[in-house]
Amino acid sequence: MKFNRRRFLKASCATAAAFTAPGFLAHTAHAAREKELNILCWEGYNSDEVLDPFRKSTGAKVQAESGTSDPDMINKLRAGEINVWDVINVNQPWAREQMYPEGLIKALPRDKFEPYMENMMEAFKPPYKWALSHDGKDLIGMTQRFGPFNFVVNTDKISRETAEDEGFDLFNEASNAGKFGILTYDNWNIYHMCVGAGVDPFKKHTDAEIDAFEQTARKWFKGAKLLTDDLVQMNLALINGEIDLYCTGGTYTASPARFDGATNIRGITPARGPMDGKGGIVWVEVTSVVNNPQVSPLAEEFLHYVQQPEACHAVAFSEGTYNPITQMADSKVFSQFTKEELDAIQWDTLEEELSRAVDYNINPDYDRMDVIYNAAKREA
Repeated sequence: MKFNRRRFLKASCATAAAFTAPGFLAHTAHAAREKELNILCWEGYNSDEVLDPFRKSTGAKVQAESGTSDPDMINKLRAGEINVWDVINVNQPWAREQMYPEGLIKALPRDKFEPYMENMMEAFKPPYKWALSHDGKDLIGMTQRFGPFNFVVNTDKISRETAEDEGFDLFNEASNAGKFGILTYDNWNIYHMCVGAGVDPFKKHTDAEIDAFEQTARKWFKGAKLLTDDLVQMNLALINGEIDLYCTGGTYTASPARFDGATNIRGITPARGPMDGKGGIVWVEVTSVVNNPQVSPLAEEFLHYVQQPEACHAVAFSEGTYNPITQMADSKVFSQFTKEELDAIQWDTLEEELSRAVDYNINPDYDRMDVIYNAAKREA
């Protein structure tokens, strides 16, 4: 944005002191950005399918940039880009645990946004923990896309029942060495290697648990036939029989293959595991308004827009990957989805899978595990 607050103040003081009043400056900043919106997000919200209807209805210049990880996006705000972005979309723990306490995002008016939450799936109705500040007083974001994210199998090779029963132990079994891939989403790999080691990734870890994680990381990298960060390549390897299963993965990565007709490709949520007895992890995106001192008035308007039925469907089925959304309990939203689309996102087992999963969270020993993880990957 070209508006320079310091230059404006200097010129204003020379003409009329009254113009330097806070209300006047706020009005000027507001007016300067009323047709501009900048969004920092996970892929999908930056697609023209989602943004073009909003651009057309508002006449605004809307720009969106896709991030590579939650911490990277948050660090952009910390590094000064809080003055650039108006809306940020990250996974669930980061808004509540870091961005809001650090003053990087703003509270939303509860009277305007909580009515949307009343129509969401049961797990996301208010008071939903991750959409609120720690004291429960402030609404700090709105949920939308989510999904179980664990591993994926070709059910022609490994049945759903077997995969759910054995869970991540499938990657530990010597007989599966050379038959699986690792989709290198590093932070998620670390979480899943913890689960494979029988360790809860979201608690403080003992030295013995760190050692168990290291042994698992080395074993998995040594046994993997394919390492790639390309989900299309990984799905093709699964379809072509090069591998029988892969992690990291879930509805998000399996859905494109399923939508193309390969319904033998299926995301799996283990039946049990080390996280209070649960074996899976679910991510939930939270979209918030950035605490930009000159935030666009379109920021909240955009959050209203993506709650509308047609926009909800566009977000769920934006180009590339397909995901369930929290608004699917609303019949007007649900009716937007075809039978084939519901099958692609494994709607038939979604509630069951959610019951076996814990929320994605922050690993207190992530930095220590990251060093171990990268050393094991280099060795492989």
